[in-house]
Amino acid sequence: MRVLVVEDEECLADMIAAELRRAAIVVDIAHDGRAALAGLRLGGYDVLVLDHELPAPHGATLRRYVVAERLPTRVLLLTAAGPDDDRAADPAPAADDWLAKPFAPEDLLARVVALGRPARRAEPQLIERAGVTVDTARGLAARDGRPLALSRTEFGVLEVLLRAQGAVVSGDELIEEVWEEHTSYGGNAVRVTLGALRAKLGEPPVIEAVPAGGFRMADGPGAEGAGTEGPGADGPGAGGEPEPGARRETV
Repeated sequence: MRVLVVEDEECLADMIAAELRRAAIVVDIAHDGRAALAGLRLGGYDVLVLDHELPAPHGATLRRYVVAERLPTRVLLLTAAGPDDDRAADPAPAADDWLAKPFAPEDLLARVVALGRPARRAEPQLIERAGVTVDTARGLAARDGRPLALSRTEFGVLEVLLRAQGAVVSGDELIEEVWEEHTSYGGNAVRVTLGALRAKLGEPPVIEAVPAGGFRMADGPGAEGAGTEGPGADGPGAGGEPEPGARRETV
């Protein structure tokens, strides 16, 4: 799940982000409406945690943007007043949920999880390929029945690769799905995480690096060369055969 927290009180924003990150939720923070709009334009957020009293552009402007652009993002509005009072005075589209300040961190987490769940309801909770299994509902991963102790980012990368079911996933796609805003692929974050994940998965390797393409889950032991045909296999680095002289690495 990916969440954008929009709150001009930096301490409160940091507290909210810390609570959500403990639950393995990817969080970006914006302290004003302009930064929030820039984030929303990039898309990809399941939930927007929004301060109702945000300085201009006001929180109502952000809610209108979500509706006008038909974003799938659900809105949790943080308000100092009761929801009925705010609704009476606010002509902007209604939020999906309201939470009055002050609030308990566990209450906010429960509301965010409940709002973000519909966006993921069509995705299977148990994913398996090449003997590697991820249970997204319980946050568990295993290989051939052996439990894996993974970090949040390692778990996220493994989940994305498994959901792709052998298709190539680019480094940029992994960053968008797993890492938080401002992470640089040039900073080697993806390769470092994949190296640690490979070590925990053990032998034989099941994650392939496709030159000029990205990464994919192999079909399993003894499946070298399998899975190279299919959607996107017409060009190099798209899951098909690499260019002459290129080498497919396993990481």
